[in-house]
Amino acid sequence: MLRTLALATALTLPLALPTTGFAAGSDNTAKPKKTETTQDCFKARQWDPETKAFVRFSQPVNGVWDANLRKCVRPDKTSHLDSDTLYKAVRELAYAGRYNEAIQVLDQMPEQLDDKVLTYRGFTARKLGNLEQANLYYEQALTLNPDNILARSYMGQGKVAAGDKIAARTQLREIQARGGAGTWAEASLRSAIETGTTYSY
Repeated sequence: MLRTLALATALTLPLALPTTGFAAGSDNTAKPKKTETTQDCFKARQWDPETKAFVRFSQPVNGVWDANLRKCVRPDKTSHLDSDTLYKAVRELAYAGRYNEAIQVLDQMPEQLDDKVLTYRGFTARKLGNLEQANLYYEQALTLNPDNILARSYMGQGKVAAGDKIAARTQLREIQARGGAGTWAEASLRSAIETGTTYSY
């Protein structure tokens, strides 16, 4: 949590249409598939891999399924999992509306200043209603990688949600200028501008 606040100070989804590109940071446009993470791991009792014991929370939290351990691991103790597993868990948790747990999993990522991690942070911040913080994360992601068209799409959709379609169109043009014409990132933002509706994955 402290790392999240520190990053928010230093810098600061959702969304999808069935075309090419990726949704909420994934490499496909399909809705996140439900796995054990969201089917079985929303409960008060979670495995702590550091103490090698179950812990009980005062209320249910959404853990992350560890296929090797075959247990639901508490979301703030998932750093032993590989980055791909963590990214998939973040996407699934975010789509399920478990944004706080998604942030806890993001905190476990080894590369905190990776533009993909920052894009996810922007997504979760926006879904929690903090558009200003979300924009700071997107801006940091784009400073690291100006060709991150997903961050541009999500930023643009945040602008639509805030009623600023002019800024959203600026991001749409940037996506097109950076080779994103015909991608999901472009199509979803264009649809959001036209309809006022953003997406959840």
